[in-house]
Amino acid sequence: MSGSIHLYLVRHAIAEERGENWPDDTKRPLSDEGRVRMAKQVAGLESLEVRIEEVLTSPLVRTRQTAEILASGLSSRPKVTNFTALAPGHSAKEMLSALKDYARRSRLALVGHEPGLGDLMAALIGTRRPITFKKGGVALVKVDRLPPEAGAAALYWFLTPKVLRSLTP
Repeated sequence: MSGSIHLYLVRHAIAEERGENWPDDTKRPLSDEGRVRMAKQVAGLESLEVRIEEVLTSPLVRTRQTAEILASGLSSRPKVTNFTALAPGHSAKEMLSALKDYARRSRLALVGHEPGLGDLMAALIGTRRPITFKKGGVALVKVDRLPPEAGAAALYWFLTPKVLRSLTP
């Protein structure tokens, strides 16, 4: 595998608690703590010289906000695009298939939710069990083409939010 295409899988940052204040879960935003931590985590990615061309995000508010923090904190200043296949309820197979429209990209970030993101990671690297992402966690997988075939990706790294924040200069 040449691994010429970089896919950064990103779970959304810490959001406001579910409940009476946010009866519509699709509109639940990031918490203040989530925003601050995610900005530090993105600074950690920048210290690793991560370059992204486009950020694909679930259309839910908390993922869109996470994607915007990611895009604004990287020197590559990637475009942020809603990507419905990353919304809750879509299968890993649907997510993989939807990537066909991005075949000309070589560095994409996918900002999503659990358990879908963990299912996507498992499908990409060919494991049977989902991989659990902490809120704000990031993994880099490399593939030869988009859309990738299930099991065709190589996992290069998988960083927790705490590790990302520790990389901040």
